[in-house]
Amino acid sequence: MIYVTKLNNEEIVINSDLIEVIEETPNTIITLTTGKKIITKDSSKDIIDKVITYKRTIGIEIQ
Repeated sequence: MIYVTKLNNEEIVINSDLIEVIEETPNTIITLTTGKKIITKDSSKDIIDKVITYKRTIGIEIQ
């Protein structure tokens, strides 16, 4: 689970295992495996860093 900030400054938590695609157009759009799209202020690099940090925290080794 990672925190992301929506365009209206609302902070939400998403299940990082459900992330299918991250696009920057210039806003960052996260598409989940459910088809839901979330527009966020976070950059794709920030989101990837958050996912890696979260996975390492729960004991999953990411290279």
